Amino acid sequence: MNIQFKKGVMELCVLALLAEQDCYGYELVTHLSRGVGLAEGTVYPLLKRLRDDGYIVSYLQESPDGPPRKYYRLLPVGRAYERELETEWNIFIAHVSEILRGRRGEPSAEGTREEPQ
Repeated sequence: MNIQFKKGVMELCVLALLAEQDCYGYELVTHLSRGVGLAEGTVYPLLKRLRDDGYIVSYLQESPDGPPRKYYRLLPVGRAYERELETEWNIFIAHVSEILRGRRGEPSAEGTREEPQ
């Protein structure tokens, strides 16, 4: 998948995962690498920025498998920001899909498109 596509949606993906439940860093990396294919080095700077911007907080929790893990929790302002980004994303992909359908000569939301002769 195109790296620019991934970078553009990574913030929304992290916020969406945290909207479901608190996660520790490696857990987020695992979800994102499976679904989107991003590396660990991309996620941690994003988490730091989201924390610095006041959208998430981090806390330590004991782990049965070793040292304490740093978990991340979405704050109410972060939840509102996630919903805002999701709305923007849905509008964006709808417009892109419309352009792609129109390019193929498929009907768009505004009517049909005639193919050049």
